[in-house]
Amino acid sequence: MKNKLIINKKNLKGEDGFKTFSIRIREETVDHLDRLSSETNRSRNELIGILLDFAIENCEVSK
Repeated sequence: MKNKLIINKKNLKGEDGFKTFSIRIREETVDHLDRLSSETNRSRNELIGILLDFAIENCEVSK
């Protein structure tokens, strides 16, 4: 009997817990991200996620 190739359904966009969108940032910020990316062997995208998570967890809204 032949083995079967099983292909799992791909998650639809957004079902993996991530959302893709565009932002505008200054060139200097991109330069800093690229340096951090090079120093840490992490992608720019991964660093942005880490930095945003940190900022959200450590920010406070003033009244």
